[in-house]
Amino acid sequence: MRPSPIISLICPLYNEEDSLIPFFSRLIPVLRQLGEPCEIICIDDGSQDQTLNQLLQIQIQQEEMLTLVVHELTRNFGKEAALTAGLDMARGEAVIPIDVDLQDPPELIAEMVTLWRRGYDVVLARREDRSSDSWLKRNTAQWFYWMYNKIADIPLPENAGDFRLMDRRVVEAIKLMPERQRFMKGLFVWVGFRSTSIYYVRGTRSAGSSKFNGWRLWNFALEGITSHSTAPLRIWSYFGASIAALSFIYGNFIILRTLIYGVDLPGYASLLTVILFLGGIQLIGLGVLGEYLGRTYMETKQRPVYLLRKTYYHSLNQSDNKSDMSHELGQHGPASERN
Repeated sequence: MRPSPIISLICPLYNEEDSLIPFFSRLIPVLRQLGEPCEIICIDDGSQDQTLNQLLQIQIQQEEMLTLVVHELTRNFGKEAALTAGLDMARGEAVIPIDVDLQDPPELIAEMVTLWRRGYDVVLARREDRSSDSWLKRNTAQWFYWMYNKIADIPLPENAGDFRLMDRRVVEAIKLMPERQRFMKGLFVWVGFRSTSIYYVRGTRSAGSSKFNGWRLWNFALEGITSHSTAPLRIWSYFGASIAALSFIYGNFIILRTLIYGVDLPGYASLLTVILFLGGIQLIGLGVLGEYLGRTYMETKQRPVYLLRKTYYHSLNQSDNKSDMSHELGQHGPASERN
């Protein structure tokens, strides 16, 4: 029977067949140097390429102190759902989500573990240089952090992604949150705990391309804002009150001018402009309200965040591993069909 893991790594995967070999080539030496039992939890989020098959080939070569477990989801649920699945499956005393594209260097794990042993519950990896990202991505990310931190009750640490170390107590606190529409960066921050940061230069992808295009990033930003703040609703309330006040003042002005100077020629152009302007404002307000109503609708259905198709171990005959890993996923997902 393998020793219980001290460190759990969560790797969400979607069509990353070209990134796996370079990633494990750099990750395994780092974990060996730790000298602690580790587990690598790979969540195959409905990949359409050879990601799963390559993982199973790599799994055969696992070592005594390193356990690689592959969980296959029934379809592509998205990265936030895959991270949630990984947190549910992780057994380690410290849990580290990491992408396999090597933009987040595995070599930082040793420093994270050192700070964790000094008493920190969360160790953030923050990007001090994002020159590898495009100009548009850098600036839109900066705008998002600025906007989010202006209106959210709990600010996000800037340039910190999912790559971080979390103590078991932090993971258990996150697992208590029942929402289905999940913005994990916000949930990571919301639980609090004692934290510190390390800084690194973000590299380029080792292979493949990002699965987040501009439209998905925009929706991701909306998800983050509406998940952790009701400020947009208040803003439109204030904006509507301001327009009503200005309309009242302008109406009084028109009455006074008419009493003094008489009736002018009707301004059809200005009237049409005002009507279209106010109509547009109302539609935007309805859209903001619809975002929150849509989130409420999705939450009331109480569907699981993800569905697990199968879990792969190194040997189908290792009943000790099977009993160790068999558990209910509670409100996030159902128990999986085991190999």
